Amino acid sequence: MAQKNISKPKDIKYYQRKFWRLFFYSIGGLFLFFLFASWGLFGAMPSFEDLENPESNLATEVISSDGVVLGKFYNENRTAIKYKDLPKSLVDALVSTEDERFYEHSGIDARRTFGAAAKLGSNGGASTITQQLAKLLFHGEGSKFLPFRIIQKAKEWIIAVRLERQYTKNEIIAMYFNRVDFVNTAVGIRSAAKVYFAKEPRDLNVEESALLVGMLTNPSLFNPVRRPEKALKRRNIVLMQMVKNGKLEEVAKNQIEKKPILLDFHPESHLDGTATYFREYLRDYMKTWVKDHKKPDGEEYDIYSDGLKIYVTLDSKMQEHAEEAVQEHLKNLQEEFFAQQKGNKNAPFVNITNVETQKIIDQAIKTSERWRVLKAQDMSDEDIIKTFSVKTKMTVFSWDGEKEMVMTPLDSIRYYKHFLQTGLMSMEPQTGQVKAWVGGINYKYFQYDHVGQGARQVGSTFKPFVYATAIEQLGMSPCDTMIDGPFMIHKGKHHVTADWEPRNSDNKYRGVVTLKKALANSINTISAKLMDKVGPEAVVELTHKLGVTSEIPLQPSIALGAVDITVHDMVAAFSTFANQGVYVKPQFISRIEDKNGAVLYEPIPESHDVLNRDIAFAVVKLLEGVTEEGTGSRLRTQGGGNGYNRVTGYPYVFTNPIAGKTGTTQNQSDGWFIGMVPNLVTGVWVGCEDRSARFKGITYGQGAVAALPIWGLFMKKCYADKDLLVSKEEFEQPKNMSIKVDCYTAPRQSKAKDSTAVEEQNTDEFGF
Repeated sequence: MAQKNISKPKDIKYYQRKFWRLFFYSIGGLFLFFLFASWGLFGAMPSFEDLENPESNLATEVISSDGVVLGKFYNENRTAIKYKDLPKSLVDALVSTEDERFYEHSGIDARRTFGAAAKLGSNGGASTITQQLAKLLFHGEGSKFLPFRIIQKAKEWIIAVRLERQYTKNEIIAMYFNRVDFVNTAVGIRSAAKVYFAKEPRDLNVEESALLVGMLTNPSLFNPVRRPEKALKRRNIVLMQMVKNGKLEEVAKNQIEKKPILLDFHPESHLDGTATYFREYLRDYMKTWVKDHKKPDGEEYDIYSDGLKIYVTLDSKMQEHAEEAVQEHLKNLQEEFFAQQKGNKNAPFVNITNVETQKIIDQAIKTSERWRVLKAQDMSDEDIIKTFSVKTKMTVFSWDGEKEMVMTPLDSIRYYKHFLQTGLMSMEPQTGQVKAWVGGINYKYFQYDHVGQGARQVGSTFKPFVYATAIEQLGMSPCDTMIDGPFMIHKGKHHVTADWEPRNSDNKYRGVVTLKKALANSINTISAKLMDKVGPEAVVELTHKLGVTSEIPLQPSIALGAVDITVHDMVAAFSTFANQGVYVKPQFISRIEDKNGAVLYEPIPESHDVLNRDIAFAVVKLLEGVTEEGTGSRLRTQGGGNGYNRVTGYPYVFTNPIAGKTGTTQNQSDGWFIGMVPNLVTGVWVGCEDRSARFKGITYGQGAVAALPIWGLFMKKCYADKDLLVSKEEFEQPKNMSIKVDCYTAPRQSKAKDSTAVEEQNTDEFGF
């Protein structure tokens, strides 16, 4: 019988050797795994330069002259903040909740890591604040596939350690708060504080800090706007963690827990906020600026991610006053406009045929967003037009807020054609700094800018250019007299193609009048006679020197304002008179800085002499007559108590010197007022988008009613705001004045004989 081969049992040393061999192989493999990961064999790793300057995708801020952020340009609404601007409660809440041993580890918390090993496939559990920052900066969301997730975790650990070597703990916390997304367009703590509480981060209290930190685990789940109950419970957990870590007293926690969530929620959008039209104008300007002012490496700046700071000349308070003035007056005037259109089958168009009305509507259809979208889907014109007659639920603009209505897209086109639009610009004549810019009534619904973009017929506001030319060319003075009577320029003279006989709007003539009275009452025949004396060429030349860029026809009819000019150019031109004859180009940027505060650009003011000081002052005195006894005299005193009147606006009772000019164009399609005090010139235009949409009569359509009250409201608000230092003094008179300007003494606070008196309208060469 064969003997069985029985193996000897292995001794303990065999197993020890096997264990240590496996241990060292594992350690070596783990070492090689992290080494290969650090070399980038499992995917690119950030370089030293990347760690030194991590991509931050910062919003560009638009900052007013008084330090208020008017708005931002961004892909992500993020604005960087430094650690010193973070409140202690916010830092305590973060560390207590997200990383209790943050100040003890070097990027990786070994205790948390081993404790969460079983959760390696998940997104949470062991990550320190530094690891979370590494994830935010360099690879975003974790993979759901376990092998890839393991690789990502290894990369997080490596990056976290490198970040700890590169930055201080405080810098890491600041970077983390600058990167996290709080939803609702709020990326980074500064945006979150503004969006949810309308505060700077430094002003957050304990409960607000706890709420925001509580959102970090899952911003959508703990969104206080959509899920306030969950957000409240999460906030209280954060408070409990703060007590646990000795950062908050139990008594204080118990008191805070009883408080409800109190938000001041203002989601930020390019379409909302202050100075929306100006910001869009600025955005277009910056598209050209970045091409002309490049980075040191030759690349263009990105206004949406490079964190530029654009310091603009606008004053936030003046801008606010201007927007309020527009809203207060046009909201009331719009009611009258709607009332007048009742019963008008072609509303809001007046005195045009059904065919002409249809042309306007057809044009609006083909320039609408609906048409563009459906056309891109290869829908036929016929089918697209049919959709404009299908009733649908839509949100529409009204002066009482957005309204949900059911109407056809065709009806909505007519509805929006009813709205009176406006353009307002205010400028400091000595510096050219633009202080307020209102391009329309609501940028979300009406995105055409009526300050810098839209040129409209200026009416009688053009007449001061004619008078200035006459004073310069003919040596005339405001006290010289002319005869207001019938007048004609015959065919062939001054390029006219037919006899031109301008008439006054009331068909009356006043006989002998001074130039001051003629301009004050906007007498057409006197303007036409002056144009005949100096010729259109001289007037056009002076107007262009005053900064008007529009093409102006060489026709005598321009004397009555048959010219399209922007509010921007008109304000700049009038500012030349207030600035003693020196034109200063409007300036809306003070400087541009990069994200580190280095100055990239400071504009050099552009100016040139246009008129000597005596002539400029003589024009100012002419324009003072408009508000003393002419079409602008309702600025001086109003009847009817302190309430609002749709014709006169509010009682203003200004007693200080004001130079200004009203303007009303053919059929009341455009109403203007440009008013000046020594250190502020403000122009206002009011009218509908289409010239055929207008008031039926001159009572409401004239510049003294449509535009002047906005100027009056704006200036009253500015004068009430003592910080603005808007002038009430006399315009400075040159020494040894060579032109007679004191024709007679008129009381400053003269009463308008007729509070509904109308001004002269401009006429074309065929009359009314």
